[in-house]
Amino acid sequence: MVLMTQASATGRTGRRRHDREIIALAVPAFGALVAEPLFILADSAIVGHLGTAQLAGLGVASALLTTAVSIFVFLAYATTAAVARRVGAGELGAAIRQGMDGIWLAVLLGCAVIVAVLPTAPALIDLFGASDTAAPYAVTYLRISSLGIPPMLIVLAATGVLRGLQDTKTPLRVAVVGFLANGALNVLLVYGLDLGIAGSAWGTVIAQCGMAAVYLVVVVRGARRHGASLRPDAAGIRASAQAGAPLLVRTLSLRAILLIATAVAARLGDADVAAHQIVLSLWSLLAFALDAIAIAGQAIIGRYLGAGDADGARAVCRRMVEWGIAVGIALGILVVLARPLLLPMFTGDTAVWDAALPALIVVAVSQPLSGVVFVLDGVLMGAGDGPYLAWAMIATLAVFTPVALLVPSVGGGLTALWGAMTLMMAVRMATLWWRARSGHWLVTGAVR
Repeated sequence: MVLMTQASATGRTGRRRHDREIIALAVPAFGALVAEPLFILADSAIVGHLGTAQLAGLGVASALLTTAVSIFVFLAYATTAAVARRVGAGELGAAIRQGMDGIWLAVLLGCAVIVAVLPTAPALIDLFGASDTAAPYAVTYLRISSLGIPPMLIVLAATGVLRGLQDTKTPLRVAVVGFLANGALNVLLVYGLDLGIAGSAWGTVIAQCGMAAVYLVVVVRGARRHGASLRPDAAGIRASAQAGAPLLVRTLSLRAILLIATAVAARLGDADVAAHQIVLSLWSLLAFALDAIAIAGQAIIGRYLGAGDADGARAVCRRMVEWGIAVGIALGILVVLARPLLLPMFTGDTAVWDAALPALIVVAVSQPLSGVVFVLDGVLMGAGDGPYLAWAMIATLAVFTPVALLVPSVGGGLTALWGAMTLMMAVRMATLWWRARSGHWLVTGAVR
C-alpha cells in the first residue's frame, strides 16, 4: 500500500511538472500564433478605407504571400526539433550553431523567392483571377512585400531556434511589438505620406525587417556567449534543408487538402462556398490553440530525446495527448454555444447561416479528435520523424481526395464536405496514433 501511494504521488508530481512545462511554452506560443495573422488584418483595415479595388488587390496579394510563408514553415518546425535535441544533450553551442544553419537556409530561400516573384508578379496575380481594376494594386503590393520574404523566413527560423531553447516568451514579445509597429507604420505611410497601398506594403516590410533584426540580435548574443560560429556552413545548411524537405512535403499535402475542400465547396453553390469560408476561418482559428500545444510538444520532446530520456518523452507525450483532448472538448463546447453569435459577425445572409450551422456542429464534435492530431503531429516533429509525417500526409491526401470529390454528386452539401474533412482528421489520427504507439520515433541522442 505504501509503495502504491508513493507511486501515485510520483505520478502526480510528474504530471504537474509536465503541465507546468506545457503551459509555460504553449501559452506564449498561442499568443505569438494569434499575433501573426493580425498583420494581414491590420493591413486590410487600413487599406480597406482606400477603396474596394485596393482591398481586393491586397486580398489577392496577401493570399499569395501567406501561401508562400506557410510553405516554408518547416524552417521553424525542423529547427525547433534539431535545436531542442542539442539542448537536451547539454550542447548549447552546437544547438545555436544548428539554429544558425536554419537561419542561413532561410536567407537563401528568401532571396530565391524575391528573384522568382519580382518578374512574375503580374502573371501570378492574373493566375489568381484578380480583376482589371484590382490587379495593378495587387502587383504593387506583391512586389514590395516580396522584399519582406527573407526577413519573414528569418523570423520563422529564429523562432524555431528560440523554441528549441525552450523560449516562447521572446517570440511573443517580438510578435506583439511587430504588430503594433506594423499598424503605426501603415497609418503613417498610407495616410500621413499618402503612399496608398504601396505605403501599406512598405510598412509591413519595415516591421518584418525590424522583427528579424531583433531575433538576429538575440541569436547572435547567444552564439557569442557559447562560442558558436556565425558563418554559413554548407554542410549544416544542406542538413537543415534535408531535415526540412519531408516537412515541406507534409505541408504541401495539407495545403492541397484545403484547396480541394474549397474547390468542392465552390461547386456546391455561392451560399455553400461562402459558408465554407466562414467555417474554414473558424476552424483555422481553433487550430491556433491546438497548435500551441503542438509547439510545446516539439520543444519538450526534442529536449527529452536529446537527453536520452525515452521514458520521459513517452510520458510527456501521453500527458500532452490528454491536454489535446481536454482543450478540444472545451473548444467544441465553445463553438456550439457561440455559433448563433458567430455567424452574424460574418454575414446577414440566412442561406449562408443555414449551410454553415450544421457544418459548425461537425467542426465542434471533431475538436477532441483534432486535439489528438495536432499534439501527436507536434510530438513526431519534435522527434525529427519528418519522413513518416510526409508519407502519412500523402496517404491522408489519397484517402480524402476521392471522398471529397464525391460530395457534390452524393448530396449532403457543406455538412457532407466537413464530414469528409473530419474523415481526413480521423485518418491522420490513425496514422499518428499508430506511430506513437509503435515507439519507432523514440530515437535518442543529440542528432537523430
